[in-house]
Amino acid sequence: MVTVLEADDQFPDSVFIEDTAIVCENTAVITRPGAPSRQGEEKAVAKALRRFYDRPENIVAPGTLEGGDVFMAGDHFYIGVSARTNEEGARQLAAILGKHGYSATPVLLRAVLHLKTGVAYIENNRLLACGEFLNHPLLSGFEIVPVAPSEAYAANSIWVNGRVLVPAGFEKTRKTIERLGYEVLSVDVSEFRKLDGGLSCLSLRF
Repeated sequence: MVTVLEADDQFPDSVFIEDTAIVCENTAVITRPGAPSRQGEEKAVAKALRRFYDRPENIVAPGTLEGGDVFMAGDHFYIGVSARTNEEGARQLAAILGKHGYSATPVLLRAVLHLKTGVAYIENNRLLACGEFLNHPLLSGFEIVPVAPSEAYAANSIWVNGRVLVPAGFEKTRKTIERLGYEVLSVDVSEFRKLDGGLSCLSLRF
């Protein structure tokens, strides 16, 4: 099932919907974006998610949290502490997730905007990774699939229903993933890349 929200001209960055909520089987958490210009985007998303979740929870001030800083591996979440997600936002999210049977680990970011700028969980205990995440001690339990520096943008890929969606034009990364036995679908997101948006930014998947 796919739900498409109407464009919101008040918020030109709202196409990057991933930042507005954390969604999983047991709960949904409405975020509080770290960029002041984006605060308010989450309201329309919260309304849409009430069709699927009875009581979405919320990140509240002074916490900030953006979904691009969060990935889920099994029942465990990794939460990037970044320019957009502060320690309080990460703490709140971990506490909410704990109530619903999940655990969480904060990951301090050094260079990238969001955690998922440089890492993507593609199931089977594997992470696509580049830059600061290639040898990160908190990620040492995963099989790390390196992404070449020249194709760092492709580290933001997504696993959906047995396929891995990869930004089009990054052939080294596509071939690496295929060699691991995945079916790969290339998706043209070149227009979104111009605004530093990645593939995962464009949807909420649950």
